[in-house]
Amino acid sequence: MTTEKLFPIPREEVLKFAPFEGLRLEHIEMPVNDTDLASARDALLRSPFLGFDTEVKPTFTSGEALRGPDVVQFSTGTRAFVFQMHVSGNEALVRDVLVAPHVVKVGFDLRSDQKQLMHRLGIHAQPLLDLDFVFRSRGYPKSIGVKAAIALLFNRRLLKSKGVTTSNWANHTLESSQILYAANDAYAAWAVLDALGLPIEALPIWANGLSMESM
Repeated sequence: MTTEKLFPIPREEVLKFAPFEGLRLEHIEMPVNDTDLASARDALLRSPFLGFDTEVKPTFTSGEALRGPDVVQFSTGTRAFVFQMHVSGNEALVRDVLVAPHVVKVGFDLRSDQKQLMHRLGIHAQPLLDLDFVFRSRGYPKSIGVKAAIALLFNRRLLKSKGVTTSNWANHTLESSQILYAANDAYAAWAVLDALGLPIEALPIWANGLSMESM
C-alpha cells in the first residue's frame, strides 16, 4: 500500500461498483460436533491473522440487558468458520481462539464486540487489530466501516442486507443468507488487511492484557 492519504469515495460512485466477491457456502464451516470442532481448532490456531466479527439478536426495547453475541465468526483467506454459541463446545473453542496470544483477531469497531464478549464469555479478546485505527493512521478523516474499506481498496461494493443485519441471530437454524453475511463480514476484514499490505510492525495491535476501553 502507498503512503498516500485515503479519502472517502462518494456514495453515488460506490453504487456503480460491481459486488465484492466473498466466500461461497462451500467455503464456510459451521461446527456442530467434536470432529468439526477439532478441524476448526486446527485451522484457526494455525493462522497468524483471522478476520473476526460477531452477530447478536437485535433488541428493540429500550434498556434491554446486554446479552452477548449469538454468533461469532472467523475467517482465513480461504475459509470461514461460523460458530453458533448455543452449540455444545463452540463457546470453549471461540474463547480459546479469542485469547490465543499468537493469533491476531482483525475487524472493525471492535470495542462493541469486546463488551459483548466480556458479558458472555468473561474475557478480553486479544490480541486485536481494529482496522479503523489503521485507516486513521493513513489519513482517513473519519471512522470507517467494512463497506467503505472494501470500496476504497477493491473498488467493489460489499452487499449487506438490512433485513439480514436485523434478523434473529439466536435462531437455532440460520438461513443461508445469514451464514453468508456472517462469514463474509469476517472474510472482508481479512481481505482488507491483506490488501493493505502493511508490515506487522506498522499495525496498531492491542495485546498484553489491555482492554479496548483502556486504549
